[in-house]
Amino acid sequence: MMKILITGFAPFGGQSINPAYEAVKALPDTIGKARIIKAEIPVVFRRDMEVLKALIDQHQPDAVICVGQAGGRSKISFERVAINVMDCAAPDNAGFQPKDEPVISDGPAAYFSTLPIRAMEERVRAAQIPCEISNSAGTYVCNDIMYRLLASTDKPAGFIHVPYLPQQVEGLPKETPSMPLETIAKALEEAVLAMAE
Repeated sequence: MMKILITGFAPFGGQSINPAYEAVKALPDTIGKARIIKAEIPVVFRRDMEVLKALIDQHQPDAVICVGQAGGRSKISFERVAINVMDCAAPDNAGFQPKDEPVISDGPAAYFSTLPIRAMEERVRAAQIPCEISNSAGTYVCNDIMYRLLASTDKPAGFIHVPYLPQQVEGLPKETPSMPLETIAKALEEAVLAMAE
């Protein structure tokens, strides 16, 4: 049976919840022909990959999918590319706030996802869940872990961004998009099915 490690980030930026890990936790332990290993990753540059590497060493998965929150996006976003830049307007959960720094000093400019993102997008869209292929994972910790992961493995690996949950947008401008937890989890499940097949 195929083994897939799926991680979600911890809450950050003063939030008490992160839809990424909430959706990962909501996944069944088996999806299609894949056994699912779920884990939470800290929103801390560099430390994110230390935790992820330990999980990969422990479980020896056949593929790795990292999931993160992209507040303000209205769709599930399958990230195509991670760039070699750390640059953020707000610090990570350890108070680190890099500007114009490389993720890996001698690394290439970018890495491309090795997940079947087009098949994933098509399957999630067929389930009538808004989704897209995105060409920017940003320059915060989400991009950091995607870049470091792709630099370190030859297994299928990549990153999926998810919108805010409805409770996170209370008090924000009313046009701020959100998506129910069950919908996000269903999208992740469909994405895994696209991969397992």
